[in-house]
Amino acid sequence: MLHRIALSLLLALLSISSAQAANDALSTVAERSGFQKTGRYDEVIALCGQFQRAYPKFVRCLEFGRTPEGRPMLALVVSRTGVLQPEMAHLRNLPVVLIQGGIHAGEIDGKDAGFLALREALDSHALPDVLSKQVILFVPVFNVDGHERFGRWNRPNQRGPEEMGWRTTAQNFNLNRDYVKADAPEMQAMLRLVQTWDPVATIDLHVTDGAKFEHDVSVQVEPVNAGDASLRRAGLAFRSAVMADLAQAGSLPLPFYPSFVTEDDPSSGFIDDVFLPRFSTGYFQLRNRLSMLIETHSWKDYPRRVQITRTTIDSILAQIALHGAEWRKTALAADILAAQMAGQPVPLSYAASAKVRTIDFRGYTYTRTASDISGALMTSYDESKPQIWQLPLRDEVLVAQSVVAPLAGYIVPPAYAAMVGQKLALHGVSFRTLWTTTAEAKVETFRAAKANFEALPFESHQRLALEGEWRPEAREIRNGSLFVPINQAKARLVMAMLEPQAPDSLLAWGFFNNAFEKKESMEDYVAEEVARAQLAADPSLAERFRKKLTDEPAFAKNPAERLEFFARRHSSWDERFQLYPVLRIAIAPK
Repeated sequence: MLHRIALSLLLALLSISSAQAANDALSTVAERSGFQKTGRYDEVIALCGQFQRAYPKFVRCLEFGRTPEGRPMLALVVSRTGVLQPEMAHLRNLPVVLIQGGIHAGEIDGKDAGFLALREALDSHALPDVLSKQVILFVPVFNVDGHERFGRWNRPNQRGPEEMGWRTTAQNFNLNRDYVKADAPEMQAMLRLVQTWDPVATIDLHVTDGAKFEHDVSVQVEPVNAGDASLRRAGLAFRSAVMADLAQAGSLPLPFYPSFVTEDDPSSGFIDDVFLPRFSTGYFQLRNRLSMLIETHSWKDYPRRVQITRTTIDSILAQIALHGAEWRKTALAADILAAQMAGQPVPLSYAASAKVRTIDFRGYTYTRTASDISGALMTSYDESKPQIWQLPLRDEVLVAQSVVAPLAGYIVPPAYAAMVGQKLALHGVSFRTLWTTTAEAKVETFRAAKANFEALPFESHQRLALEGEWRPEAREIRNGSLFVPINQAKARLVMAMLEPQAPDSLLAWGFFNNAFEKKESMEDYVAEEVARAQLAADPSLAERFRKKLTDEPAFAKNPAERLEFFARRHSSWDERFQLYPVLRIAIAPK
């Protein structure tokens, strides 16, 4: 009997020792340093494998891409459902949540908080049973090459860790400006991961820039102000629940990004908005899915920020366990509704109205004085003296621009089919190639009345904005064109990419700039001869020319515009100049 008791005690001790060893192997540099440091990427590689070995039934370590510098992009698939493959998750209608850290690799709270939260959940020390109702995709570091550009003061306005990664990729892309245009190999890999797993919610973990104040985290969700109406209700409930959990844990959460209207001037207050599709929070609502942006406050120290992020992750997992299956049904219903938007007005952009309300905001006493360094008016905060600021907030978000969706879809001509087709495929948008030519198809064309190129490049592109409108026209649709139907789940995303005036369309990002550059012209002396011949042949044209000279002084003083008035009426004029190559069509081509 004593022998059996002694053996049982020994086995229990060995079990405790084994569990402790496993936990030690799964701890992070951050934990072991008291959250003063964060580990390098080799720690992520090691932990991904160690989690899989420690919990072989519940964790899968997945490589989903390679960076330009050759590093593996890793995700942990975590669930107690027995499902670690996307096909089975879809078959069983399990909600999938994607949690990504380090899209800006200096803002690395999510990596260390995520490993800690998942280990505790797997050990059932926290949130018992949540893993049996969902599948978690945890990407510890999205911007891997940027993470390894390690150094002190990479984030000079951030308190800890001692060293951290860099904001942009090895190719100097800001990944959180890349969701729609998808230039970066890392973003292309992420979009393939998203397309494969179809998460009902994507959580993007960040750290703010900006001023000093007491609030320690912001929680922003879409759909709330944009997107499908039913998903807006789900998004608001999601945001409210997470904010309540954070408040109960002692945080001071905000539902908007705390960036002043006028930089460095607290009295200017805040404006809420819908993020553009280049950002994670603006992108996923176009796919009829939830997204949440978490921004801990950069002036809080690293231990506190990691704890806040950990609390946030716990709350998110609890909410997905409670409501994820219902939200997935809502999202799939939104897919069906989106496929019925033909001929309906669809918002392209949003903006806060002029309506202002005053809020109590927990800041510090501050002064604004002229700097003898910069000469500018600068703000100095006294963190020993909390102060309630009464600030203006504009948070009534309305549609700024909408466009009626085409009745059938869009036509992409063969010259642009490869480029546009690659982008559409990355986003999982449906399209097909046309194998016959239609000589005189009834379509809509967009000819720019004015094309405005930005002076400086942004994210390697010269952006373009057009003034103009769609008008009916008969044009040839050539063999090899793409037809992109509007009757599909991602109709909002289709319009965000292909409507020329959408703020993050392919056109806005400069992918069609050549169409708005004049490549052929008439010598001035030839134009003079052409003009005189046209005036002699058409008295009504002569009258219109004289009236334009009288009514438009700027035109009258501009020799080039005066000659172009006639050149545009000559057969040598390039009729494709300032014509957006993509067409809209009301009847689907065969």
